[in-house]
Amino acid sequence: MIATEPSDARVAGFWQALGLPGLIDVHTHFMPRQVLDKVWAYFDAAGPLTGRAWPIAYRTEEDHRVEVLRAFGVRRFTAMLYPHKPEMAAWLNAWAADFAARTPDCLHTATFFPEPAAAAYTAQAVEDGARVFKAHLQVGAYDPNDDLLDPVWGLLADAGVPVVTHCGSGPVPGKHTGPEPIARLLARHPRLKLIVAHMGLPEYAEFLDLAEQYPGVLLDTTMAFTDFTEAASPFPRAELPRLADLGDRVLLGSDFPNIPYPYLDALTALERLGLGADWLRAVCHDNAARVFALPA
Repeated sequence: MIATEPSDARVAGFWQALGLPGLIDVHTHFMPRQVLDKVWAYFDAAGPLTGRAWPIAYRTEEDHRVEVLRAFGVRRFTAMLYPHKPEMAAWLNAWAADFAARTPDCLHTATFFPEPAAAAYTAQAVEDGARVFKAHLQVGAYDPNDDLLDPVWGLLADAGVPVVTHCGSGPVPGKHTGPEPIARLLARHPRLKLIVAHMGLPEYAEFLDLAEQYPGVLLDTTMAFTDFTEAASPFPRAELPRLADLGDRVLLGSDFPNIPYPYLDALTALERLGLGADWLRAVCHDNAARVFALPA
């Protein structure tokens, strides 16, 4: 585990220099311990799976991880969690509702899976105050266009609740990852607020295309642009002008605590893009504050 205390001041210095009240991170993970242990075991074995070591930088107890984010100045964060089989999502949603109730700076997060009960428990989660959902097409290994999910997407589009979706083919491709399934989904649900996780890496350009086509499509910066990711899936520099133009549709994400480097790296990587202070302010705070209607 990376010693966090020396970097707290540097993270705070980053957002203070921009004149921000703090950061809003739309892609952080909190989940039941027995599930998180399995996620960490996956990353511990990531060498054989992706050809790279993936040490968990912030492998600590839940309460400490919350305090680390607060020390960094993260004003709001999420509890991204995801099922990999049926009859799991409703249980995860119950856990996440409790976590949000006892962690007021966490945006109440929920999830779903293609199964007959999906529409009912998604509606219940929205009624209970869920502010954001997570869909992980790689881990869940499902097609977002599954008929069982059609009422779910329709409900979330009508409610205007964003869905952070791991739909790009990194770090390893899945059967239903890539821009094509998402393009088909958006053709049927064009009002959907879809936050493309990891900037859609490695299909950056194709997901920028979808963001230009659909005003409800946003992208989060999770792991993108860092030295770790650039070594395997570099963002094409020819796309930087489009990234600048879409500055009101890009949100800060980190993948905390499951990142293999200090949290500060995610911020300095954004700064190195050279897109300016206004772009950074929007990405690191203002865009998410608007999307989630957060107080100033």
